[in-house]
Amino acid sequence: MRALTEEQRSALKDVLEQERRSLEQRLADNGHYGLSDSLGSGTGELSAYDNHPADLGSELFERGKDIALNEHDEHHLIDINDALERIREGTYGTCVVCSSPIPFERLEAMPTTEYCFEHVPDRELSLRRPAEEQVLEHPFGRTSMDERSDETEFDGEDAWQIVESWGNSDSPAMAENPEVHDYDSMYIEADENEGFVESYESFVATDLYGQQVTVVRNRQYREYIERGDGEPLLEPEPYQDMEDGLN
Repeated sequence: MRALTEEQRSALKDVLEQERRSLEQRLADNGHYGLSDSLGSGTGELSAYDNHPADLGSELFERGKDIALNEHDEHHLIDINDALERIREGTYGTCVVCSSPIPFERLEAMPTTEYCFEHVPDRELSLRRPAEEQVLEHPFGRTSMDERSDETEFDGEDAWQIVESWGNSDSPAMAENPEVHDYDSMYIEADENEGFVESYESFVATDLYGQQVTVVRNRQYREYIERGDGEPLLEPEPYQDMEDGLN
């Protein structure tokens, strides 16, 4: 592989110097992407703590973007200066790892590079994943205990059930359970026993002394009768008569 000719080195030096002037001019003209101004100075507010949190959120987003763009340009400017320094020292165009000549075509595409293609750091696509993926799982995160038979505590899924029971944007037609016909039964495991073990506990009531048994004919009661649960069924005759009258 041939080393750079003087003509090629001179052409690459001109490209680097022109790019450096362009970067320095851009950073000077826009005040390092507006970082010289205080946060919120463009909103016309006297303080960043105002009555418009959405405006402040937009300002914060723009400030984060400006910081990223400014850092990118500053790092690129450092790389350009380093490349020009290598030209002055006579080491430009050779790989810092193997000392082999870097092809002119590669330097044309990346004038600041100091590596040949074989020794580029992290050349391959990284398979490293965010650390959060080691502890977060779909859909309820690491606090869902539904799959464990030895756990009965309040978990992440229970928290979501409570939130979802107050309503969501779905309709009964979109429910996973085809038997759902009202919005009160839309949330996940809406038929799950809450606060009782046996289903009849949700509709059988007594007085303070455990006397005067009363049957509340609610949804759980109707489902209990329809499934044929219990031995014997609670008040099957009146319920059956009522069903016959409706038919």
